[in-house]
Amino acid sequence: MLTANKLLPQGQSLSPVLLKRAASVELDWDVRQKSRFAATDSQGRQLAVFLPRGQAVRGGDVLVAEDGSLIRVLAAPQRVLRITACAKHGSPFDLMRAAYHLGNRHVPIELQPDHLKIEPDHVLADLLRSMHMTVVEAELPFEPEAVTQHLARLPWTWALAVFGVLWRLSAGDQVDLMAAPGQGERLGELHHIHATGIAGAGRAGRRGVHRYEAHTQRVGVGGNYRGGHAASIAAGGFVET
Repeated sequence: MLTANKLLPQGQSLSPVLLKRAASVELDWDVRQKSRFAATDSQGRQLAVFLPRGQAVRGGDVLVAEDGSLIRVLAAPQRVLRITACAKHGSPFDLMRAAYHLGNRHVPIELQPDHLKIEPDHVLADLLRSMHMTVVEAELPFEPEAVTQHLARLPWTWALAVFGVLWRLSAGDQVDLMAAPGQGERLGELHHIHATGIAGAGRAGRRGVHRYEAHTQRVGVGGNYRGGHAASIAAGGFVET
Protein backbone atom coordinates (compact mmCIF):
# COMPACT_ATOMS: atom_id res chain seq x y z
CA MET A 1 0.00 0.00 0.00
CA LEU A 2 1.29 3.43 -1.00
CA THR A 3 1.08 6.23 1.56
CA ALA A 4 0.24 9.81 0.59
CA ASN A 5 0.56 12.50 3.26
CA LYS A 6 0.97 15.68 1.24
CA LEU A 7 -1.59 17.66 -0.74
CA LEU A 8 -1.04 20.29 -3.43
CA PRO A 9 -4.25 22.38 -3.67
CA GLN A 10 -5.36 22.43 -7.31
CA GLY A 11 -1.94 21.11 -8.31
CA GLN A 12 -0.30 24.46 -7.63
CA SER A 13 3.20 24.93 -9.09
CA LEU A 14 2.92 21.73 -11.18
CA SER A 15 3.29 21.88 -14.96
CA PRO A 16 0.41 20.69 -17.18
CA VAL A 17 2.69 17.94 -18.51
CA LEU A 18 3.22 16.46 -15.05
CA LEU A 19 -0.49 16.65 -14.29
CA LYS A 20 -1.34 14.89 -17.54
CA ARG A 21 1.03 12.02 -16.76
CA ALA A 22 -0.13 11.62 -13.16
CA ALA A 23 -2.41 8.83 -12.03
CA SER A 24 -5.88 9.82 -10.84
CA VAL A 25 -8.33 8.79 -8.15
CA GLU A 26 -12.06 9.49 -8.26
CA LEU A 27 -13.70 10.16 -4.90
CA ASP A 28 -17.09 11.40 -3.76
CA TRP A 29 -17.55 14.02 -1.07
CA ASP A 30 -18.18 11.49 1.70
CA VAL A 31 -14.57 10.33 1.26
CA ARG A 32 -12.94 13.64 0.33
CA GLN A 33 -14.15 15.42 3.46
CA LYS A 34 -12.04 13.03 5.55
CA SER A 35 -8.35 13.56 6.23
CA ARG A 36 -7.60 9.81 6.46
CA PHE A 37 -8.95 7.27 4.00
CA ALA A 38 -8.03 4.41 1.68
CA ALA A 39 -8.57 4.42 -2.09
CA THR A 40 -7.44 2.82 -5.35
CA ASP A 41 -5.98 5.00 -8.12
CA SER A 42 -6.30 4.64 -11.88
CA GLN A 43 -3.17 2.46 -11.99
CA GLY A 44 -4.66 -0.03 -9.53
CA ARG A 45 -2.44 1.01 -6.63
CA GLN A 46 -3.83 0.89 -3.10
CA LEU A 47 -3.49 4.28 -1.42
CA ALA A 48 -3.47 5.15 2.27
CA VAL A 49 -4.05 8.88 2.62
CA PHE A 50 -2.95 10.61 5.84
CA LEU A 51 -3.47 14.39 5.82
CA PRO A 52 -3.56 16.94 8.67
CA ARG A 53 -6.78 16.64 10.63
CA GLY A 54 -9.55 18.81 9.28
CA GLN A 55 -8.11 19.06 5.76
CA ALA A 56 -10.62 18.13 3.08
CA VAL A 57 -9.64 17.09 -0.44
CA ARG A 58 -11.13 18.94 -3.40
CA GLY A 59 -11.51 17.94 -7.01
CA GLY A 60 -8.39 19.16 -8.82
CA ASP A 61 -6.10 18.73 -5.83
CA VAL A 62 -3.01 16.56 -6.20
CA LEU A 63 -1.83 14.00 -3.65
CA VAL A 64 1.90 13.36 -3.34
CA ALA A 65 2.83 9.77 -2.43
CA GLU A 66 5.82 8.70 -0.35
CA ASP A 67 7.67 7.60 -3.51
CA GLY A 68 7.19 11.06 -5.06
CA SER A 69 4.46 10.03 -7.50
CA LEU A 70 1.47 12.30 -8.09
CA ILE A 71 -2.21 11.37 -7.93
CA ARG A 72 -4.81 13.79 -9.30
CA VAL A 73 -8.07 13.87 -7.35
CA LEU A 74 -11.28 13.90 -9.35
CA ALA A 75 -14.62 14.74 -7.75
CA ALA A 76 -16.80 11.71 -8.49
CA PRO A 77 -20.40 12.28 -9.59
CA GLN A 78 -22.83 11.47 -6.79
CA ARG A 79 -26.51 11.86 -6.01
CA VAL A 80 -27.32 15.49 -5.25
CA LEU A 81 -30.27 17.84 -5.34
CA ARG A 82 -29.79 20.65 -7.86
CA ILE A 83 -31.75 23.72 -6.83
CA THR A 84 -32.66 26.57 -9.17
CA ALA A 85 -35.11 29.46 -9.14
CA CYS A 86 -38.36 29.04 -11.00
CA ALA A 87 -37.65 29.55 -14.71
CA LYS A 88 -40.86 31.57 -15.25
CA HIS A 89 -41.36 33.57 -12.09
CA GLY A 90 -38.11 33.24 -10.14
CA SER A 91 -35.30 35.70 -9.50
CA PRO A 92 -31.73 35.61 -8.13
CA PHE A 93 -33.18 36.69 -4.78
CA ASP A 94 -35.07 33.37 -4.54
CA LEU A 95 -31.78 31.48 -4.75
CA MET A 96 -30.31 33.71 -2.04
CA ARG A 97 -33.32 33.08 0.16
CA ALA A 98 -33.01 29.32 -0.32
CA ALA A 99 -29.30 29.45 0.57
CA TYR A 100 -30.15 31.39 3.73
CA HIS A 101 -32.64 28.77 4.94
CA LEU A 102 -30.28 25.89 4.11
CA GLY A 103 -27.45 27.66 5.93
CA ASN A 104 -29.64 28.01 9.02
CA ARG A 105 -29.90 24.23 9.02
CA HIS A 106 -26.11 23.79 8.71
CA VAL A 107 -26.46 21.78 5.52
CA PRO A 108 -23.34 21.23 3.38
CA ILE A 109 -24.09 23.29 0.30
CA GLU A 110 -22.37 24.05 -2.98
CA LEU A 111 -22.95 27.62 -4.16
CA GLN A 112 -23.03 28.49 -7.85
CA PRO A 113 -24.18 31.72 -9.54
CA ASP A 114 -27.29 30.07 -11.01
CA HIS A 115 -27.92 27.06 -8.74
CA LEU A 116 -27.26 25.36 -5.42
CA LYS A 117 -26.42 21.73 -4.69
CA ILE A 118 -27.04 19.73 -1.54
CA GLU A 119 -27.02 16.06 -0.64
CA PRO A 120 -30.39 14.28 -1.04
CA ASP A 121 -32.88 15.06 1.71
CA HIS A 122 -36.60 14.68 1.06
CA VAL A 123 -37.58 17.01 3.92
CA LEU A 124 -35.40 19.83 2.59
CA ALA A 125 -36.58 19.11 -0.95
CA ASP A 126 -40.19 19.60 0.17
CA LEU A 127 -39.25 22.80 2.00
CA LEU A 128 -37.54 24.21 -1.09
CA ARG A 129 -40.44 23.29 -3.35
CA SER A 130 -42.80 25.06 -0.94
CA MET A 131 -40.64 28.15 -1.59
CA HIS A 132 -41.30 27.69 -5.32
CA MET A 133 -37.78 26.50 -6.06
CA THR A 134 -37.07 23.90 -8.73
CA VAL A 135 -35.44 20.83 -7.17
CA VAL A 136 -34.07 18.07 -9.38
CA GLU A 137 -32.13 14.97 -8.34
CA ALA A 138 -28.99 14.47 -10.43
CA GLU A 139 -25.61 12.70 -10.54
CA LEU A 140 -23.01 15.47 -10.33
CA PRO A 141 -19.73 16.24 -8.55
CA PHE A 142 -20.33 17.88 -5.17
CA GLU A 143 -18.04 20.60 -3.81
CA PRO A 144 -19.69 22.20 -0.75
CA GLU A 145 -18.39 25.35 0.88
CA ALA A 146 -15.50 24.77 3.26
CA VAL A 147 -16.07 24.88 7.01
CA THR A 148 -14.02 27.60 8.69
CA GLN A 149 -11.32 25.73 10.56
CA HIS A 150 -11.23 27.88 13.71
CA LEU A 151 -14.94 27.17 14.16
CA ALA A 152 -14.46 23.47 13.45
CA ARG A 153 -11.87 23.28 16.23
CA LEU A 154 -14.08 24.96 18.85
CA PRO A 155 -16.23 22.63 20.97
CA TRP A 156 -19.82 23.17 19.87
CA THR A 157 -20.91 24.27 23.34
CA TRP A 158 -18.30 27.02 23.37
CA ALA A 159 -19.20 28.06 19.86
CA LEU A 160 -22.79 28.57 21.09
CA ALA A 161 -21.55 30.52 24.10
CA VAL A 162 -19.28 32.74 21.98
CA PHE A 163 -22.01 33.71 19.55
CA GLY A 164 -24.48 34.26 22.39
CA VAL A 165 -22.03 36.61 24.12
CA LEU A 166 -21.39 38.58 20.92
CA TRP A 167 -25.11 38.87 20.18
CA ARG A 168 -26.02 40.12 23.64
CA LEU A 169 -23.12 42.55 23.87
CA SER A 170 -23.83 44.04 20.45
CA ALA A 171 -27.42 44.59 21.64
CA GLY A 172 -26.20 46.46 24.73
CA ASP A 173 -26.93 43.73 27.28
CA GLN A 174 -24.70 42.83 30.22
CA VAL A 175 -23.09 39.38 30.33
CA ASP A 176 -22.74 37.91 33.81
CA LEU A 177 -19.26 36.62 34.62
CA MET A 178 -19.44 34.63 37.85
CA ALA A 179 -16.50 32.89 39.48
CA ALA A 180 -16.60 29.11 39.12
CA PRO A 181 -13.82 26.64 39.93
CA GLY A 182 -11.87 24.50 37.52
CA GLN A 183 -12.23 26.31 34.19
CA GLY A 184 -9.66 29.13 34.23
CA GLU A 185 -8.21 28.22 30.86
CA ARG A 186 -11.64 28.36 29.19
CA LEU A 187 -12.12 32.07 29.89
CA GLY A 188 -8.73 32.83 28.42
CA GLU A 189 -9.79 30.96 25.29
CA LEU A 190 -13.02 32.95 25.08
CA HIS A 191 -11.24 36.23 25.83
CA HIS A 192 -9.08 35.75 22.73
CA ILE A 193 -11.91 35.02 20.32
CA HIS A 194 -11.08 38.22 18.45
CA ALA A 195 -7.82 36.56 17.38
CA THR A 196 -9.65 33.60 15.85
CA GLY A 197 -11.62 35.78 13.47
CA ILE A 198 -15.03 34.77 14.81
CA ALA A 199 -15.99 38.39 15.30
CA GLY A 200 -14.93 39.37 11.78
CA ALA A 201 -18.38 38.79 10.35
CA GLY A 202 -19.46 42.41 10.81
CA ARG A 203 -19.38 45.62 12.78
CA ALA A 204 -21.72 44.30 15.46
CA GLY A 205 -19.41 41.37 16.13
CA ARG A 206 -16.34 43.58 16.45
CA ARG A 207 -18.21 46.01 18.69
CA GLY A 208 -19.34 43.11 20.85
CA VAL A 209 -15.76 41.88 21.32
CA HIS A 210 -14.57 45.35 22.30
CA ARG A 211 -17.36 45.71 24.85
CA TYR A 212 -16.69 42.21 26.17
CA GLU A 213 -13.03 43.07 26.71
CA ALA A 214 -13.93 46.32 28.45
CA HIS A 215 -16.33 44.49 30.76
CA THR A 216 -13.79 41.81 31.68
CA GLN A 217 -11.28 44.53 32.51
CA ARG A 218 -13.82 46.26 34.76
CA VAL A 219 -14.41 43.12 36.79
CA GLY A 220 -10.68 42.40 36.92
CA VAL A 221 -10.59 39.43 34.54
CA GLY A 222 -8.09 39.65 31.69
CA GLY A 223 -6.80 37.33 29.01
CA ASN A 224 -4.26 35.97 31.53
CA TYR A 225 -6.79 35.19 34.21
CA ARG A 226 -5.29 34.84 37.68
CA GLY A 227 -6.93 33.33 40.73
CA GLY A 228 -7.67 29.75 39.70
CA HIS A 229 -11.28 30.41 38.69
CA ALA A 230 -13.10 31.03 35.44
CA ALA A 231 -16.53 32.15 34.34
CA SER A 232 -19.87 30.58 33.81
CA ILE A 233 -21.09 32.37 30.74
CA ALA A 234 -24.82 33.07 30.52
CA ALA A 235 -25.36 33.79 26.84
CA GLY A 236 -28.73 33.93 25.21
CA GLY A 237 -30.20 31.48 27.74
CA PHE A 238 -27.28 29.07 27.40
CA VAL A 239 -25.07 28.49 30.44
CA GLU A 240 -21.78 26.56 30.36
CA THR A 241 -20.61 25.26 33.78
